[in-house]
Amino acid sequence: MIFVKNLIKSFRDLRRGIVHAVDHVSFEAHPGEVFGLLGPNGAGKTTTMRILCTVLRPTSGTARVAGHDVVTEPNLVRQNIGFLSMNTAVYDRMSAWELVEYFARLYGLEGENLRQRMEEVFGLLQMNHFRDTLGAKMSTGMRQKVSIARAIVHNPPVLIFDEPTAGLDVLVARAVMENIERLRGMGKCILYSTHILREVERLCDRVAVVAQGRIQACGTLAELRDRYQEDDLEELFYRLVSRKDEG
Repeated sequence: MIFVKNLIKSFRDLRRGIVHAVDHVSFEAHPGEVFGLLGPNGAGKTTTMRILCTVLRPTSGTARVAGHDVVTEPNLVRQNIGFLSMNTAVYDRMSAWELVEYFARLYGLEGENLRQRMEEVFGLLQMNHFRDTLGAKMSTGMRQKVSIARAIVHNPPVLIFDEPTAGLDVLVARAVMENIERLRGMGKCILYSTHILREVERLCDRVAVVAQGRIQACGTLAELRDRYQEDDLEELFYRLVSRKDEG
């Protein structure tokens, strides 16, 4: 579902010259899988995701989402993805139902198909009790559910979540993770960026550890622990990231 090969994104910095925010990154993610991008702030996770969402154009390399190239087929890529980040906004003057319906119509849903899909999504995410609540009066948890709903309302095969629990309290973060587990069970391919290790242990089938734009290691947690002879995930993460810093 997601194929990335030798992806590079470079920027020009006045002091440092050419900077590679993403530096020869390669990985694949599959249906029914949560693939984690684990790394510190500034590692290149968000830049990679923005390229996959067609917000940024890569400097070089290949990236395909649901079989479509992010450079030559951006419109088809957008039809096949749902995106959520910690900065996803909710309109204060629209109700939960109105906002999700608005995005559904942008994706071409209408008539009975639209109504049925709206009911499915609001039921799946347990949103019916606040479907008429305006964005200005929603709690943080409600807002995050609305953001998830608008990301999945068009039933995309690929979901891209960029630190979706950042800044959330424990209960809201738990609800977000439970919904991600449900989506994985429905066969979605999920790319999940985080630096919260307990989320990685709970959600991710495979993980890539990213530092300074490069993938330092990739595999299941069991494979990484065995490869580096380290059972403690925090220590393993620290070793991989520190190794890059020392290099």
